[in-house]
Amino acid sequence: MRGEASRVADRESRDSFAAKLRASGDDAWQIGDELFGITCTLDHNPRLQRALTDPGRPVADKVKLLDELIGGRVQPMTMEIMTDLVSRSWSRAYDIDNAAEDFAVDAMMYQADKDGVTLRVSIELAELQSALLNLPVVRADLSNADSPIQARYDLLHALIGNGNFNKITVRLATHSTRNPRNRRYLETIQWLINKFSRHMGESMVTVTTAAPLTDAQSERLAQIYSKKVGRPVHIHSVVDETVMGGMRIQVGDEVTDNTVIAQLQNLKRKVKAGTND
Repeated sequence: MRGEASRVADRESRDSFAAKLRASGDDAWQIGDELFGITCTLDHNPRLQRALTDPGRPVADKVKLLDELIGGRVQPMTMEIMTDLVSRSWSRAYDIDNAAEDFAVDAMMYQADKDGVTLRVSIELAELQSALLNLPVVRADLSNADSPIQARYDLLHALIGNGNFNKITVRLATHSTRNPRNRRYLETIQWLINKFSRHMGESMVTVTTAAPLTDAQSERLAQIYSKKVGRPVHIHSVVDETVMGGMRIQVGDEVTDNTVIAQLQNLKRKVKAGTND
């Protein structure tokens, strides 16, 4: 968990650049891509993290080091953002990496807004999440930082195949496996879904059923969960014949599983617990 200084630094910096990023047009894609790369570099170089966040080091020295590393090789706004970040106070060195990643996702969201695909990207992330729910080995491999990166890339692209995912979705999914950041793959995808949901001012509700939801069911669920979370929701319907019946509903990290399989598993656990007693 980030300390107060880091939370303030992250939020104030991102707020100060929000309007500029929003107005950056198609440059937002490259800015986000560069910031994902910088996040990865920082994550794998603790000495560099410390050098750029050392409170006893003059800001001018940090900016000089930053210029030696990326000056002239990145978008001007990428350099502006990183210069602002190194000038701030951090609770721990690693938190500047988190801020760079937050900025990268912000840039991708603004690019999605500009392209008119924000909801589409959010839905595609939910589709990727749903596809991985019953593939624990694949999820583990995508999160395995010790496996060759090309193997992880190949696995991801074999999974999404020719699904015609938007390039922003693909970039976010690729970042999630290229640099797991000590997170499980599904955890990162859910984090991204949550960020897009907050950005759009609504929540994503993923409903998994054995048969497609009717319009009436979708409308009813939207009413229920809009009231529950206090803002509009988008119902993402996933059909999975293996659930047999009932619904599996996920909102953020909260999962309500009323499928037949889940009920049978719960019954089995209760019977086993009674036997052990």
